[in-house]
Amino acid sequence: MRDYAVDLCVIGAGSAGLSVAAGAVQLGLSVVLFESGAMGGDCLNAGCVPSKALIAAAQNAQVMRTAARFGLAAVEPRIDWAQVKAHIKGVIAAIEPNDSQHRFEKLGVTVIRERAHFADARTVVSDSARVRAKRFVIATGSRAAAPPIPGLEEVAYETNETIFDLPTFPEHLLILGGGPIGVELGQAFRRLGARVTIVEAARVLGALEEDAAHVVRARLVAEGIDVLEGQRVEGARRAETGVVLTVSERRGAARDIVGSHLLVAAGRKPNLENLGLEQAGIAFDKIRVTTSPTLRSTTNDAVWALGDAAGGGFTHTAGWHASVWVRNVLFKARTAANALAMPAAVFTDPEIAQIGLTEAQARERHGRAVKTTRWDFHDNDRAQAQRDTEGFCKLVLGRGGAILGATVVGAEAGEIIAPIALAMANKLTVRALTNPILPYPTRSEIVKRAASAHFTPTLFSSSTRALVGVLKRLP
Repeated sequence: MRDYAVDLCVIGAGSAGLSVAAGAVQLGLSVVLFESGAMGGDCLNAGCVPSKALIAAAQNAQVMRTAARFGLAAVEPRIDWAQVKAHIKGVIAAIEPNDSQHRFEKLGVTVIRERAHFADARTVVSDSARVRAKRFVIATGSRAAAPPIPGLEEVAYETNETIFDLPTFPEHLLILGGGPIGVELGQAFRRLGARVTIVEAARVLGALEEDAAHVVRARLVAEGIDVLEGQRVEGARRAETGVVLTVSERRGAARDIVGSHLLVAAGRKPNLENLGLEQAGIAFDKIRVTTSPTLRSTTNDAVWALGDAAGGGFTHTAGWHASVWVRNVLFKARTAANALAMPAAVFTDPEIAQIGLTEAQARERHGRAVKTTRWDFHDNDRAQAQRDTEGFCKLVLGRGGAILGATVVGAEAGEIIAPIALAMANKLTVRALTNPILPYPTRSEIVKRAASAHFTPTLFSSSTRALVGVLKRLP
């Protein structure tokens, strides 16, 4: 066994772990990085990257089907699942060098491709290495959680880790869970030719602004997806044709749904088992390591948890956590992990992007001070030219025009939310969103239009007209 004494030991080579390791080693720290699986973590290999590649293939298939709206001949695409999978793997391969062991070793990081665990409060060990470090970062990511459904453990179900490598394309894909992963993959597989049924215990995209989620739900149904909301899954079992789910509404009779494949997309679970956290005196629970607002362990001051290990839910959250770590540990700042509003995007068609508080959350916290302003893509000239006018931009405002939150639903919503995130990060008011001069025609104009709509009643009020009447008399 080889012994190391270093400044920093990182467990996990996903987004947070790689960002911390790269930043620390380039700032002069000695770093050991452990990873027992694929470099790049879930996002590169089984999450964000392959899912968006699949969605892109499905989007192009849908463009072919709907070409008639532009005066072109619509055609039903011929789907080659093997080639779609090759496309997905090609996208991963193109990005992979950025996260590779070779790149990080060139930066000066010692990369050990083994499972590691704490032996005590200041030591991490693997099969071939013992590392004593001044600081430790737990960035072990998460995996799909399987809900406690009778019979589910006996069913050969898929998760995001296996769905992109299916040997045969699903004839009828059952999806357990109507959150972002479930609806994104459900729409993609439907557009590629599968029959799709989404089963959700509450409301599809229930964590998002309700009127925005309704727009996406309507599109899913219009494209032929069976969306079953308020459904309790009583059990699962194998069938000759694949899998059977027994579902029921609260007061309804149970019924069976038969599918060829089952995708479980009902939440995530952090990878905290077998890390020896107890031996290191690191407090944790089922969802995260217990940390302070700066992501430092509350019970072992040499340890920080980042990303999913700290309760973060997105790849960009993990990247932000890495930035927080570098700021606080290396530059002695006091940045809290929740210092900035965290945006989120669901890459359905139409997309949903959201940041800050929903309207309901804002009214609960701030009461009558909350106002909303909105602009629809129907009134956006670029959206009209593209024949894609579904959706809107809604801003949730507080006293003095403070931006409490925002939702964009529509094509390219994930891109359009960016100036709102910038404004919120810099504590600007809604007026700042009215100032930029934007090229015409662009979809991004919708943010300026929504912000300007907030001022329309005041701008064209009787008092403003009276003021203009006085001013026009002046030389």
